[in-house]
Amino acid sequence: MKARPAKIALVAGEASGDLLGAGLIGALRERYPDAEFAGIGGPRMVEAGLDSWWPAERLAVMGLFEVLKHLPSLLSLRRALVARVLAWRPDVFVGIDAPDFNLGVERRLKQRGVRTVHYVSPSVWAWREGRAASIGRSAERVLCLFPMEPPIYARHGVEARFVGHPLADRMPLQPDRAGARAALGVPADVPVLALLPGSRLGEIGRLGPVFLQAAERVAGRLPGLRVLAPMANASCRALFERQLAAHGRPLPLVVLDGRAHEAMAASDVVLLASGTAALEAMLAKRPMVVAYRLAPLTAWLVRTFKLMRTGLYSLPNVLAGEQLVPELMQEQAQPEALAEAVLRWFAEPARRTTIESRFHALHEALRRGADRQAAAAVAESLGAG
Repeated sequence: MKARPAKIALVAGEASGDLLGAGLIGALRERYPDAEFAGIGGPRMVEAGLDSWWPAERLAVMGLFEVLKHLPSLLSLRRALVARVLAWRPDVFVGIDAPDFNLGVERRLKQRGVRTVHYVSPSVWAWREGRAASIGRSAERVLCLFPMEPPIYARHGVEARFVGHPLADRMPLQPDRAGARAALGVPADVPVLALLPGSRLGEIGRLGPVFLQAAERVAGRLPGLRVLAPMANASCRALFERQLAAHGRPLPLVVLDGRAHEAMAASDVVLLASGTAALEAMLAKRPMVVAYRLAPLTAWLVRTFKLMRTGLYSLPNVLAGEQLVPELMQEQAQPEALAEAVLRWFAEPARRTTIESRFHALHEALRRGADRQAAAAVAESLGAG
């Protein structure tokens, strides 16, 4: 009798998870052409072949108070999802990022005998290492994007595998600066600063005005400077443009809709909010200055209860194990200090060359064929089942 097709359930929330999920489905389809995929995902996963039972936007809730506001709806969705997954009887369930939602789903499914995989480790290296043990109670296997993560899980008896980072696979080892400048209409011979104050409204609210003041100082000392400010979405653009109007003084600045990778590739230096953008700038081989400001209450909680366990914050520095790029956090993120750190990169071309070489090595270390590596790990769970 012919075996039934493999059935794989997946859940992803934000756009980054949708991209990971689509790549994973594509790589699994190479192994299992007749496989069935169902769960929750965005347009890319649906295009790859997912039967999405609910829209992914239901999970894209950020911030403590936003989560509390939507908590009854999220709990109801989780109950309905678990019931539907159990009724569908998949061979394996893959939760992609969204740990606050997915780990609870995985725990319930694992208790009912469903094999579970969690794709993208939460930042246990930065916050609470002990959380690795609780993640192991939900997921039989964790797929990690960074090489420093599996050893942490190993200390807690949890199986974890470094699969590489999909962005490292997709971004070229040698960025095309001339092509990016031509595409954005930027002259080849002018200094360019890329400005990325965040992809969330709270981040831009805290960092946007500071970044604009820093850019003004840099422009005052670098004749001909062009500033490119790519915005993640229309809401971010609207807030940043209000901040630009309130700044009140002219700046050689162009606001872009998306196109962050092009803006980074076209730039000489990047000033950015700590997060995934720092990884993207590293993969674009661009010197950067990293800043971040938490909300005052959150910052107080982090300091009071010593919630962070690392002295390095940005991913390039964490991956290197040393401070390759300046990090100015909380009260240190002042316009004068940011401008001086940016100007130092412009003033020291030899330092820029050295950092680009280090970034190239880090890029190669992350370039592992993540989609296929993740698919191989999921396939092992299928085989074990």
